[in-house]
Amino acid sequence: MKNMIIVMFIIFGISEARLKVGFYRKTCPDAESIVGGVVRDAAQFNPQIPAFMLRLHFHDCFVQGCDGSILIDNGPISERLAVGHQGVKGFDVIDNAKAQLEFVCPGVVSCADIVAIAARDAVAFTFGPIYEVETGRKDGFVSNISLADNMPDFRDSIHLLKKKFFDKGLSEKDLVVLTGAHTIGTTACFFLMDRLYNFVPGGGPDPSIDPDFLPELMETCPPEGDINFRLPIDHDSGENFDNGILQNIRSGFAVLQSDSKLLDDPATKQILDSYFGSTNQSSFEADFVTSMVKMGRVGVKTSSKRGEIRRVCNTFND
Repeated sequence: MKNMIIVMFIIFGISEARLKVGFYRKTCPDAESIVGGVVRDAAQFNPQIPAFMLRLHFHDCFVQGCDGSILIDNGPISERLAVGHQGVKGFDVIDNAKAQLEFVCPGVVSCADIVAIAARDAVAFTFGPIYEVETGRKDGFVSNISLADNMPDFRDSIHLLKKKFFDKGLSEKDLVVLTGAHTIGTTACFFLMDRLYNFVPGGGPDPSIDPDFLPELMETCPPEGDINFRLPIDHDSGENFDNGILQNIRSGFAVLQSDSKLLDDPATKQILDSYFGSTNQSSFEADFVTSMVKMGRVGVKTSSKRGEIRRVCNTFND
């Protein structure tokens, strides 16, 4: 019986190969540089592209794993239309990269890998850490709006945020560090209105907002203003990748309610504090790289039984 278990483990263990750095080194050696060129060109026209790429990778991985399911456009049931994916953009950049790759290396590079590579380059292009990205993912066979009901939400409590990360095999530290991705990009006033004017409990503004910061937020997002108006998530540093977002959270300058929740839990607050002060022994950039690589492994499909290499990223193969 013991030998049978070992044999079964070996058989099923090889059904999903591991990701690795340089997966396309022989089959499509220019794959990563092609993706990087597309992201760089797009960012020259729209400086928000790096933030789009980083967020797209996160949202893809948090539904069924990093399998490109968010890219599929299959009408009203498209996962990309889920409420939890509100504001996610950059699909055209991925489609453009895929088209160029198909011309050079048809049927080789997965859309899920393109998303992961683009996110890595987004960090580098905004002066963040440069790191090697693991590749070898297949594109998933399923994409449905109903499967995206459990995305982390800006209204979630810290306990619910932790649970959603734990469910994906990610830790409290990953939660803090990946929240740091908000160092680049913008958000809409829509996501701030309750926090500014109808915070629960009690109504009125969230008392955790620094009193000197509150008037600025209210002026930017007035009660009867344009809820689609966008402002940097990282106050005063929205286009450069740095740890300023974490310092802002510690100081009551968090723009998003979910970011401020890191202070509500002793464990996440301790991790946040570890990046600052005279006894600081932690490197935010090094930890961010570790968490990004870890997130990039969530729910990956590497066997042909569980995934494919799509010819077009927004459509399943026939």
